[in-house]
Amino acid sequence: MTVARPTTARRVEHVMGMPISLALRGRHTEDQRAQGAWDDALAVLREADRVFSTYRADSCISRLGRGEIGIEHCPPEVAEVLALGAEAEEQSGGAFTVRRPGPDGGVVLDPSGVVKGWAVERAAAAFRDLPATDFCLAAGGDLTCRTVDPDGAPWRIGVEDPVDPRRLVAVVPVHSGAVATSGTAHRGAHIVDGRTGRPPSGVASVTVVAGSLTDADIDATTAFALGPEAARWLEARPGRSGLVVWDDGSTTTVEPVLPSSR
Repeated sequence: MTVARPTTARRVEHVMGMPISLALRGRHTEDQRAQGAWDDALAVLREADRVFSTYRADSCISRLGRGEIGIEHCPPEVAEVLALGAEAEEQSGGAFTVRRPGPDGGVVLDPSGVVKGWAVERAAAAFRDLPATDFCLAAGGDLTCRTVDPDGAPWRIGVEDPVDPRRLVAVVPVHSGAVATSGTAHRGAHIVDGRTGRPPSGVASVTVVAGSLTDADIDATTAFALGPEAARWLEARPGRSGLVVWDDGSTTTVEPVLPSSR
């Protein structure tokens, strides 16, 4: 007997300077409720772009970085994102940073290492309200997903080879959770070690699996910024698993560490 797999409906839209893709399986895939949830999710992402885009001179984060406004003049989400960045900076010993070198030798306020995962996680709330429906919401390769039935078919997430993105170095089955990858494959050396102000050496990509995309995205960026320390740092993170691809093509798999009961 052949068991039919549920039909998957897909949507794609370009927001925040990258493709946002959605896959739905189950009761609500192409009906009005599915479309309404998609519209709501895109509205969340467009608002995040309006507030946080470093490519828009009129965004709150750009104006804050230039000193034109104070944090009290920004939406409360700005303080939330910057607090997450400050926490990551402390936990990484300064390797993670929300500030990057500017083109004129100055420093640019850039919380992108927090914002993408944080925004997509918030946008995904629209699909959590769809009954009997699995979803996978992805942004530029990072994603959050859910399967209603824990014994059902997982989402199979491919991890790109940072040297040749047409190849996969791993496939990760995820029922409910998040996957984020940081590396140089698509945007070059855009991540710097906050302790040195320079791109890290020795590491080509870091993929992190976690319960939330906010956590997975921050930890993938942090581990990558740590360079040679990437796997060792990630191994100490409770509830995380992942894959580090080194610049010589070798890999290190990180198994999840259970949170301490103490």
